[in-house]
Amino acid sequence: MHKTLFTAPDKSWEWIDVENPTADELQELGQKYGLHPSSLRDCLQPEHLPKYEIANNIVFIITRIFDTKAHIEADTIQELTNKVSIFYHEQFVITVHKYPVEFIPEIIEKYIETGQIKKSSNLLTRLVRAAFRTFAVPADKLADDLDYYETKTFLQAKPVSLTKGLYHLKRKVAVSKRVIKLSEVILDHLRLQKLSSTEMQDMQDLYVHMTTLYDELNDSANHLVNVYISLSSQRTNEVMRVLTIFSVFFMPLTFIVGIYGMNFKFMPELYSVYGYPLIMLVMLLITAVIYMWFRRKGWL
Repeated sequence: MHKTLFTAPDKSWEWIDVENPTADELQELGQKYGLHPSSLRDCLQPEHLPKYEIANNIVFIITRIFDTKAHIEADTIQELTNKVSIFYHEQFVITVHKYPVEFIPEIIEKYIETGQIKKSSNLLTRLVRAAFRTFAVPADKLADDLDYYETKTFLQAKPVSLTKGLYHLKRKVAVSKRVIKLSEVILDHLRLQKLSSTEMQDMQDLYVHMTTLYDELNDSANHLVNVYISLSSQRTNEVMRVLTIFSVFFMPLTFIVGIYGMNFKFMPELYSVYGYPLIMLVMLLITAVIYMWFRRKGWL
C-alpha cells in the first residue's frame, strides 16, 4: 500500500510512503518515477544491510532501524532491526518498509506540519537521522541490563546462572554496533550531496555519539562476560577445593574401616576389650593431625 504523505505547496516535490509492498506495486512505482530494477529488488529483501547507491540519477539508501517489538532473545540483525529503503530525488522522496515506522508520524508532526522541511533534501536528512536515533533508547535499556547483570554477578549471595542472559545482551550490543558502523557509508555519501551543513553536522554529531556509546557498551559487555566466566571458574575451583579437603580427611579413615571390615578369622584386635576405643582414638588423632596440618598450610 502506498500513499502520498506530503506535497510541497509549489508542487516541486512530494513524499510517497510505501508499506509492505508487493512486487507489482513496486514495479508500478518504478515505472512512474524511473527507479532502477535492482534497487526495487533490494527493497523486497528483508535481510539487506545498509547501503548507498545512485542509479538513474536517483539516490537509493537502505537503512536499518531498531525494532522495539523484537523478542527478548532476538540477537541477529534480521531479528533486532527492520529495513527502511529510501529513494531520493529533488522532485520526490519515496520510503519503502514492510512494517510500520514509528518516526514517520513524528517527522510529519514536528517538521512537515510546522513548515521546517522546505526541500526534499531536508526530508532525506531527517529520515536518516531518525533511523540513527532509533538506537538511542535501546542503548539506555542495554546499559540498564548491564548494570543488572553486574549486580547479579558481584553481589548475588547465591550464585545463579547468567550465561544465557549475558550471551543475548552481548549479541544485541554487537549487532547494534555493527549496524551503526555499516551505516557510516550512508553518512559519507550524504556529505558529498552538498546538503545543509547544519543538518549534516547534526547528523554527524549523532553518529559519533551513537558509535561511541555502543563502543563503550560493547567493551563493558565483553568485560562483564569475561569476569563472569572467571568468577564461575573460581566458584567451581572453590567447590573442588572443599571436596578435596573432605576426601583427604576421609581417606585414612576409610582405609582403617576397610581393613577391619574384612572377614578374616584371625584378627586379634577384634577380640580385644580395648580394640574399638583404641581404633576410634587413632581415627580422631589422624583427623586432628590432618586438621592442624591444613591450618598450618593456610588451606582452612
